[in-house]
Amino acid sequence: MDTQIVEAAIKGDSEAFYELMNLHKTQLFRIAFRYLQSEQDALEAIQETTFRAYRSVKRLREPEYFQTWLIRILINTCHDELKHQRVQTSLRGVNPNGSTVFDDSAEPGGNADLQRLDILSALDRLEVKHRQVIELKYFEDLTIREIAITLERPEGTIKTWLNHSYKQLREHLRDRGESRV
Repeated sequence: MDTQIVEAAIKGDSEAFYELMNLHKTQLFRIAFRYLQSEQDALEAIQETTFRAYRSVKRLREPEYFQTWLIRILINTCHDELKHQRVQTSLRGVNPNGSTVFDDSAEPGGNADLQRLDILSALDRLEVKHRQVIELKYFEDLTIREIAITLERPEGTIKTWLNHSYKQLREHLRDRGESRV
């Protein structure tokens, strides 16, 4: 990423900030959608993330970490939204229904789709921190260092979480008759 654009945004250049958000919008949407499992909620989370980032970009100390800083803001925004949804659900006296990311009206595409469903189901069973590191590593192609910065944890902790995640995924898939992880 061009740190000159980030530095311009830090100095208050709105066009530079807009350009940065435009560069990251697809990645932000993928992350938000995986967390919130709703296109509308994901778009709202991105809007809130944009607002929070714009408001605080002047405090970003290291321009080369803009991407990880932005993802951390998005993850925090998604967590806030999930907490809000849980509170709203409990206030209505309804149990969360655990709705799926997939459209039930779509025709199954065969064995590959079933394997994908098994893997996503296994991911859903992981603790949040373990699911986050898997998603950031394999869905967003972040390095261990970038994940550590994003989640504000030491690299060793991220490696440990990844190791635990692999073991849990293997166990879950083995229990379901899959051993491809």
